Amino acid sequence: MTSGTGPATSPSSREPRTVDRGPGFTEGAPSPFDAFRDALRELYPRVHAQLEVERVARHGLLLRWRGASDERPVVLMAHQDVVPVVPAEWTSGDPFSGEIRDGSVWGRGTLDDKGSLAVLLEAVESLLGEGFVPAQDVWLSLGDDEEIAGISADAAVARLRELGVRPWLVLDEGGAVVTGAFPGVEAPIAVVGVTEKGILDVEMSTAAAGGHASTPERGGATWRLARAITRLEAHPFPPAMTGPVLEMVDGLGRHSSPVLRSLFAFAGPLAPVLARVFTRVSPETNAMVRTTVVATMLEGAPGANVVATSARANLNVRIAPGETVASVLARLRRVIADDEVDLRVVASTEPSPVSPTDAPQFALVRSAVGAAYPDALVSPYVMLAASDARHFTSIAQHVYRFSPFAMTREQREGLHGNDEHVTVDALGRGVVFYRALLRGLADR
Repeated sequence: MTSGTGPATSPSSREPRTVDRGPGFTEGAPSPFDAFRDALRELYPRVHAQLEVERVARHGLLLRWRGASDERPVVLMAHQDVVPVVPAEWTSGDPFSGEIRDGSVWGRGTLDDKGSLAVLLEAVESLLGEGFVPAQDVWLSLGDDEEIAGISADAAVARLRELGVRPWLVLDEGGAVVTGAFPGVEAPIAVVGVTEKGILDVEMSTAAAGGHASTPERGGATWRLARAITRLEAHPFPPAMTGPVLEMVDGLGRHSSPVLRSLFAFAGPLAPVLARVFTRVSPETNAMVRTTVVATMLEGAPGANVVATSARANLNVRIAPGETVASVLARLRRVIADDEVDLRVVASTEPSPVSPTDAPQFALVRSAVGAAYPDALVSPYVMLAASDARHFTSIAQHVYRFSPFAMTREQREGLHGNDEHVTVDALGRGVVFYRALLRGLADR
């Protein structure tokens, strides 16, 4: 990217591989994040000359753009780090090439989340070139360890709290502009996360007598663990239409086909029925209306002919708004119904508070979406994944999650998968979005 109103060169073509873990990562070795910061200095000279830049935690960056007032500060977020890749599985070429081909920039991080970082800095760089001064202080929080739930965002929050900064608005990555995501709605939809699900990782384990596989006893550790997993799959958490989902259905339902419009008009009274329907439409809609549980890692005996003395599985739980870590653990124990199966919490976060949509902050985001995507509807939604935004809910009441890119289902599947790419058109519109948002501060 170069300063201006749209992309000229790939934002990834000159970047180091800022992967937080995986093959080649060595603690204490020269960091690719330092090289990435050098590249940012070169690509965005006005940003680094005119904003106050502070390093937080390991490689996080906190930049302050002083505005006409410091009374209603805004925090705009993105993260520098990316998830690892398996190069052999990429059909589009080198995952870190940043090649521009067929109207898209290809490479790890183009959508998650260096694309957002690039268009955010591009917007600020171009506005600085025009002599623009924001109506209020703007802080840029660029974390370096979002993908591993690290400490960078927490450190940024601690620093802002130390400075007495109470953000009027926080905007991080999250929803996108999507099509075909809601029944009966043909228009593109900009889904803005107003909350995000909590996360709970639980180690589920059991022990039993071991021995040789030629003489197994009944009820061994692996069988007991397998039974617990199948019980959890057979008895999922009950679905429920939470406030943000009902608001989404009510708003988008007005733009759906005539038959569905009449159905969605009674979303409140029909909430239990709609919740069950959502569980069957797609994995995404299912996850919107319930707490989900999946066994992600399994471990048993050390050899093929050994009866395991212990077996364990990691349960990754995504907690829906309205549930808590405590209530989830209680249900897991009830469903497993086996005192010989132990549950140990590895890590947990509660669901984030729901940010309001009848507020000037949300209206500002809506207006900026309209500038970049005039035909898009704007809707709140429950963000299914985790983001650094959850840390900022301790100092701000209006925390939203939106990436200003149009994404197909294929692109969304590539976020942590293979052949990740963003269209050049979406990058240009992303710059328009942030410019409109920053200029719109004067009207709020």
